[in-house]
Amino acid sequence: MNPLILLTLLLGLGLGTTITLSSSHWLLAWMGLELNTLAMIPLMAQHHHPRAVEAATKYFLTQAAAAATILFASTYNAWLTGQWDIYHMSSPLPTTLITLALAFKIGLAPLHTWLPEVLQGLDYTTGLILSTWQKLAPFALLLQIQPANSNIMIFLGLSSTLIGGWGGLNQTQLRKMLAYSSIAHLGWMILVLQFSPSLSLLTLLTYFFMTASVFLTFKLNKALNINTLSTSWAKTPTLTTLTPPILLSL
Repeated sequence: MNPLILLTLLLGLGLGTTITLSSSHWLLAWMGLELNTLAMIPLMAQHHHPRAVEAATKYFLTQAAAAATILFASTYNAWLTGQWDIYHMSSPLPTTLITLALAFKIGLAPLHTWLPEVLQGLDYTTGLILSTWQKLAPFALLLQIQPANSNIMIFLGLSSTLIGGWGGLNQTQLRKMLAYSSIAHLGWMILVLQFSPSLSLLTLLTYFFMTASVFLTFKLNKALNINTLSTSWAKTPTLTTLTPPILLSL
């Protein structure tokens, strides 16, 4: 990819997240999420591989559906209350719809089925961005609206921890294992969010660092499945020695 185009897309990712994090208006937050999605799709499809194009298409469809739901629910909430403010989510139906749409965006169970398939079709660098940076803006919105819908948040958190743990047990593809690990970790963060938001944010930042270590380790090892990882000792003994402690830190 042309370096100028790559820089533009990365700036778009940063700008979209910044707009969402700094906005108190639902339309601005929605615009930031959309800018994020539009900048991410070319990064996914840059290798022109059929799996990468398939992953980009699935990602576009899921994110578009979630964005349309957020726009509809925020408009409905503004019609009911006369407020576009993110903190004024007093009506139960719009609040529930937005919560489910944001859960769909970050891949919380039971709205998680797209995440392992999309991550499996990406290279490790793009997968790292999807697993870390792309979760920041929706998580911030969930943090702002979470006091109004604790029951549904607890359900999403519990189902994510269970499905994320069970789903990764029979996987041999490392990227799918990392996807289910992401689902399980997000479930714990959503559960903790109900009781201590600051602790949940600390967990999110720690997860970002640990996930980045795992993705970069697998990328340097050029390992795509467990069998490849088990035979990497002859090529990179030091990196292979560091891999189990890094995996156990997740």
